[in-house]
Amino acid sequence: MLALLSVSDKRGLVPFAQGLVRLGYQLLSTGGTLEALKAASIPATQVSEHTQSPEILGGRVKTLHPRIHGGILGRPDLESDRAEMAAHRIEPISLVVVNLYPFRKTVASGAAEDDIIENIDIGGPAMVRASAKNFKHVAVVVDPDDYAPVLAEIEGHKAVGEETRRRLMRKAFAHTAAYDASISGWLAGEAQEPFPQELSLAFQKVQGLRYGENPHQRGAFYREFQTPKEPSVAFAKVLQGKELSYNNILDLDAALGLVLEFPEKPCAVVIKHNTPCGVAVDDVLEKAYRTARAVDETSAFGGIVAFNREVDEAVARAMAETFLEAVIAPSYSAAALQVLATKKNLRLLEAGPELASPGARPRPQVDARSVSGGMLLMDRDAVEPPLEWKVVSKRAPTPEEEQALRFAWKVCKHVKSNAIVFAAGHQLLAQGGGQTNRVDSVRIAMTRGGEALKGSAVASDAFFPFRDGLDEAARAGATAVIQPGGSVRDAEVIAAADEHGMAMVVTGVRHFRH
Repeated sequence: MLALLSVSDKRGLVPFAQGLVRLGYQLLSTGGTLEALKAASIPATQVSEHTQSPEILGGRVKTLHPRIHGGILGRPDLESDRAEMAAHRIEPISLVVVNLYPFRKTVASGAAEDDIIENIDIGGPAMVRASAKNFKHVAVVVDPDDYAPVLAEIEGHKAVGEETRRRLMRKAFAHTAAYDASISGWLAGEAQEPFPQELSLAFQKVQGLRYGENPHQRGAFYREFQTPKEPSVAFAKVLQGKELSYNNILDLDAALGLVLEFPEKPCAVVIKHNTPCGVAVDDVLEKAYRTARAVDETSAFGGIVAFNREVDEAVARAMAETFLEAVIAPSYSAAALQVLATKKNLRLLEAGPELASPGARPRPQVDARSVSGGMLLMDRDAVEPPLEWKVVSKRAPTPEEEQALRFAWKVCKHVKSNAIVFAAGHQLLAQGGGQTNRVDSVRIAMTRGGEALKGSAVASDAFFPFRDGLDEAARAGATAVIQPGGSVRDAEVIAAADEHGMAMVVTGVRHFRH
């Protein structure tokens, strides 16, 4: 029995190869894999010796040979195949163990284009695909985690069973598809082409989920192969707590996106059902958290919290006062972890020091949303276009109002349309969103904010189509408003602001969030 081993990831290679030899396999190998086997005194034949054809073109061509691919693709149950294989002295290869050149690691290392191109594997994917195609006769292993179960199956049954060969076949085709998607993605990025004519996406499974949004829906969590430079929920380290749920992950991502809007000072964000219910910035993180939580204590119960500075003991004790589902922060002090360890079900995620950097900013990425029979892609609404910031009312905002307007505008783009946000200073007072008309969003925020809205600033993610929404905001006590402008009734809305003595700023930028 012949087994061909050619791997970049050499985890577990030596004990696996030793097991194969013990079970009667003859090993074929190449390059660094062959060297590793010989260093461990494991007998193996070089592929070029088996093919009687030298490696050429600097090693680019070594396994692309009829004695390799004929051995992999041959069907021993077909007389015609057996005859041809015998005529060409082709021995069947029943086990192929291949993983591919480290293309993704090479890209992530910042290597030059020539090095990246050299790490596009050709012979490896050809062998993997050939083996997977001929799964009825060949077992293909692309993942070192499969070494132990494959070896155990051979030991127990003298062969790899069909069910396992089918599973390995599916895994192999997924492996090469993801590999090719990584290459096409890199090429599109180099060409600054975020929306290519044909789109291939490559993700790896992080975990299966107990269920999706609801218990009757199945779910799983995937992440990109390459670690992004910006803080990410998908690559954050889980320090404690229950298994993350589908809804936890969605809310953590929403919280992280919002806290990244305020890198200059300590910030705390509370999210409930993908919607901000508390946001505050302060010189002291504990105070920022307490202020954010106080915006809507009822909604904060069972909420998701994000911080942009290390969680210390004081913040941890403040959080321990309320039931929370999950927290994401750059890091946690030892004392904070000790306090939060008593909350055994509380999920703690550590996003890394980038989140605590005063220069941290949301970076533009691509958002993907599935629709029936297709997918929508767009640039993420992460980086604010240049604002026109034009005062259109008779009265300009005071410095205090301007500060609140800028804060409210940043929060507003994280609230579902039609979004309305009331703020004062560096804190959220109330929000309304997800409504089919803007005036209802204003009224919802008024109900939540009450008397606290007196003297506030209000932000609207899109223009006011009528003056009624603005009239309601003024009735709530808002003294300044920021909105994109662009309505056919802008003059009417601006006149309403002047009637109420409100300062109005238009930005020329809209922030719909459906």
